[in-house]
Amino acid sequence: METRERARLDAYFSRIAKEFNPSAPPASLLITHLLPERPAFVRAVGLVSHLRGVLPKPKSVHVGAKREVERMVGVDELSRERFADPDTALAYLESRVAGEPVVLLDVGGYFAPALDALCEGFSGTVLGIVEDTENGHKRYAERAKLPCPVISVARSPLKEPEDFLVGQSVVFSTEALLRGRGDILHGRPALVLGFGKLGSSIARLLHAKGVHVTVYDIDPVRRAQALSQGFSVARDRDAALKSAGLVLCATGALSLRGEDFPELKNGAFVATVTSSEDELELSGLPDYYSKAVAAEHITRYETTGHYFYLLNGGEAVNFLHGASVGPFIFLVQAELIAAVHALANGGLDATMHEVSAADRSRIAATWLHFYNER
Repeated sequence: METRERARLDAYFSRIAKEFNPSAPPASLLITHLLPERPAFVRAVGLVSHLRGVLPKPKSVHVGAKREVERMVGVDELSRERFADPDTALAYLESRVAGEPVVLLDVGGYFAPALDALCEGFSGTVLGIVEDTENGHKRYAERAKLPCPVISVARSPLKEPEDFLVGQSVVFSTEALLRGRGDILHGRPALVLGFGKLGSSIARLLHAKGVHVTVYDIDPVRRAQALSQGFSVARDRDAALKSAGLVLCATGALSLRGEDFPELKNGAFVATVTSSEDELELSGLPDYYSKAVAAEHITRYETTGHYFYLLNGGEAVNFLHGASVGPFIFLVQAELIAAVHALANGGLDATMHEVSAADRSRIAATWLHFYNER
């Protein structure tokens, strides 16, 4: 990031932090992608809270960004296992924020499995969770009862530009990998699994590039939406898998089980928009498949009479090229900061919440002041 852009970003977040600075800042722990622009957001979280630790998503860590964040705060290892076990999760909280009121900023529902234990056994007080993603939103929303407030920005209008551009970046990275091995998108029928915000963006750009796109979603409403937008909609998901030369998984949940892989068309490419632990059951892939490096970031799985390719080891393919969505990501990050302010002020019951429309308007106005240059 150039010096001028960095200065503008720091000024933007300083304004946001000033607008949403709690009267009594809580402690915080932050799960985040550590992409090149992310240190500015980390600093802003530190302005509205006492940031005690950052846990970077392991597949999206930029070395320079990590070093910069390490100069501000402790950086710890993140894994599903750490927070799946209540005792381990509680021990981590005690090691970082013992006795303090704390806000937990999440990306993907990591705190969800141990949340009851954290709220009941922690020596301090868990004021609430701030969740960034649709996948994480679902993990908290599906609980019968929450032990603390959860503020989700996953379905915010301010997140829609980011979601659209993430879909575009997934197509860009997929095409770049194919071209890197002398292949192209054209003439390769695509199947998009999931027609939410990301899946619909992917489908639109593939169509614009002249690719024949078929969509499948478990939700009949989304299938109807896809059909109304001119896409082919698969009646039978399994049959669609057998004819697709490119499969893009955008469900935010398990898209392909182990038994699905042998059904893929010979030579098909598989890519995801989230982590492999969410979208792909690679552990269930039959043992008779061998794997080898076909090209950089492309793995070939092969058995007698059948083979397919997996991009980026099943991890989000767009992170290979920075996953950049431009300054629109700063809208969502500001909303996360507004959510910290709301939890610090208290008064929210132990259910799912959103940032208020008034706060979203304030964020958008501030963002436009800095990033609408016309």
